[in-house]
Amino acid sequence: MAKYKKKRARELQHDRFRDTTMGLLDRLGSLLEGRGRTILYGLGGVVLAALIILFFVKWNNRKNDEAQQALGRGITIAKAPVMSSPIPGSNELTFATEKERAQRAIEIFEAVAAKYGDPYRSEARYFTAVNRLALDRPKGISELVEVSNSSVDEVATLSKFALGQAHESDGKFDEAAKLYMELARSNSATVTPETANLRLAKVYEKQGKKKEATDLLFNIVDASRKAKGADNLPLPTSAAAREAAEQLQKLDPDRYAQLPPDTALAG
Repeated sequence: MAKYKKKRARELQHDRFRDTTMGLLDRLGSLLEGRGRTILYGLGGVVLAALIILFFVKWNNRKNDEAQQALGRGITIAKAPVMSSPIPGSNELTFATEKERAQRAIEIFEAVAAKYGDPYRSEARYFTAVNRLALDRPKGISELVEVSNSSVDEVATLSKFALGQAHESDGKFDEAAKLYMELARSNSATVTPETANLRLAKVYEKQGKKKEATDLLFNIVDASRKAKGADNLPLPTSAAAREAAEQLQKLDPDRYAQLPPDTALAG
C-alpha cells in the first residue's frame, strides 16, 4: 500500500508537470496562432542576410587580395633595374630604358584603377602619375595634382610630396616650398614633418636662403636628439634627422657644433 501511494504520488506529480507544460505550450501556440508563416519568413530572412554577408566578406577579401597582388606586380616592374643588356644567366626582370619600364608599369596600374575601387584605385592612379613623369611630364604632373585631392589620405599625401619633388626638380622652388610646408603642417605619418622639412631646407639652399635652410636643419636635428620615449630614454634617430645633420654639417659647421650630442647613437 505504501509503495502504491508513492507510485501514485509520482504519477500525479508527473500529471501536474504534464498539465503545466502542456498548458504553457497551448498558450504559446495560441499566441503564435496565425503567425507561423510570418515567423518562418523572418527566420528565413535572417539566414539569407547572414549568407549574403558571408558571401560578400569572402568576395571582398578575394578582390582585395587580387588588387594587392596586381599592385605588387606593377610596383615590381616600376622598381626593376634599367640596363642596356641583361646580365647573362640572370632571371631578374630588367628593362632597356626607363621609358619602356614606365610604360609597362603604367599598363598594370591603369588596369588596377579600372577594375578595383578605393583605396586600390587611388593608389594605382598615384603610381600611374609618378611613372607618367618619365613619358609625359606635364601630363604626369597634371595627374599628380588630381590625385593629391584624393579622399584616401595616404595617397593624397604621397601625391603632394611627389608633386613637390617634381616642382623642385623643374626649378619651381616656390611651388615646391609651398607643398613641403603644407605637408610639414599636416603632421602625417605617411610623410613625416621631418621629411617634409628636410626637403624644404634643400629648396631654401637652392634658393640661396642659407639662414632659413640652416635654421630648419638645426631644428630638425635638435628636436630629434632631444626626443624621448615613454620610458624616458632617447628615441632612435630617424633617417631624415640623420640626413639633416649631415646636410647641416656641410652647410654650416659652426651651427652644427651647437647641436646637443646624439645620445641615441651613443647609447
